[in-house]
Parts: sequence; C-alpha cells; structure tokens
Amino acid sequence: MSESIAFSRHDNRRFDQLRPVKFVNDFAPNATGSTLIEWGNTRVICGVTIEETVPRWMKEQGKTGGWITAEYSMLPYSTHTRKTRDISKGKIDGRSQEIQRLIGRSLRSAVDLEKVGARTICIDCDVLQADGGTRTAAITGSFVALELAFRKLQKLGLLAASPVVNSVAAVSIGVVQGTPCLDLCYVEDVAAAVDMNLVMTATGQFIELQGTGEESTFSDVELQAMLQLGRAGISRLLEFQKQALS
Repeated sequence: MSESIAFSRHDNRRFDQLRPVKFVNDFAPNATGSTLIEWGNTRVICGVTIEETVPRWMKEQGKTGGWITAEYSMLPYSTHTRKTRDISKGKIDGRSQEIQRLIGRSLRSAVDLEKVGARTICIDCDVLQADGGTRTAAITGSFVALELAFRKLQKLGLLAASPVVNSVAAVSIGVVQGTPCLDLCYVEDVAAAVDMNLVMTATGQFIELQGTGEESTFSDVELQAMLQLGRAGISRLLEFQKQALS
C-alpha cells in the first residue's frame, strides 16, 4: 500500500505506524507480576495474582495442570463521560465480559498449563484512560505481567521453569476513509467503516481474528491489507515486550 494516498490521520501518524508504547513494570507492588502499559493515550494496569488452587470444574472433570482467568474493567474516569461501575448495576456488561474472555483465551495460548501446576493465574486489567485499543493493550500488557509473575515464582522456587511457550500480542486495524490503518485511536475507531482486532503469537499463529464491517462490507483486498498491517504491528509489539522484559 502506497504512502502517497491522500489521507491524513487524526494524530498525523503514517497509516502503518503504531502509537508510542511504553511499559512501567511492577506498577502494582502487591501483585505477583504487574505492568502499566501506556499505548498512546490509552493506559491499562495489568496485574497477575496466584491462587494455589484450581476451579471446582477442573477438579470435578479430573483435569490436571492449572488455569488462567482474566477480569477487565474500565474505571469511571477512564472516558470523557463517567462510566458507571459494573458493581452498581449488579452485573458485568456484555462488552467487558467479552473482553475478559478474550484476554483469558489469549494468555492461555501462551502457556503450558500442565507446567503451571495446580494453580489459578488471575489477570486483572484495569483501564485508567481509554483512547481506543483497550482490549489489545490489555492483552499485550498482560503477557508482560504474566512473564514477570512466572519469573517471581521461579525465584521463590515454586516453579522449576517458565511455563511460557509463546509470546502473545494484539493490535487493532481498521479501514478509515477508505484506507486500511494500523492501531486506531478512539476518534478513528468511531469513524472506521471496518474494525478489526488481531491477536497472534510470536510464531505467527492466529489466536483471535475479530473483523466487522461497521457500516459497510470489506473486500478480500482490504482484508489482506489489514492482515499485513496487523502482522507488522504485532512484530513490533513483540519487540517492545522483549525490551520491557530484558
């Protein structure tokens, strides 16, 4: 795709450019592993805690190994208008439920659960500030927090070796004003004709591919262009994760 296309993004990035990404590790000192991921103006705290037990359903079904589960929430002040807490409504909203299931699926793909042992890994993702891509930031940050948690368990002698088998990262792509673009901020996201989220491993395997024509259909050519942008974005995010963990 040529950069000569007459198209200007909201924040003047190239169509194939990520927003700045930064990790602040050990942000939550009481967690086993944690990081604050700052991705443009989106900020998400990802914290990992360990429970030395497994869910009842695993015991009932005789399943060995451990489990990874996730919770996701947006703090009331994370958006321009106050977001009501789920607890005040008496139930989690559908969007949050969908996202936390996605986070759990994504991180389970990164880990050999047998090597975790009879433990539950709880990942909590709290959005401090939302400017698009909160779910992809939560997944990308959670992998860093998870790796930090496993390193701590190894240091304490509770794990012989890291159960991580693959790095995992996620990024958004969309079609804005007819142009496939990488990593949409909020203004671009609400204006996108096509919205896609891509979750992949370091070996190039897909974990999740969510693509929706918001107000229109999209062609195979546009799909391939978005996938190409997404793969390149994932590759850069994996490098950022390595730097954060080095």
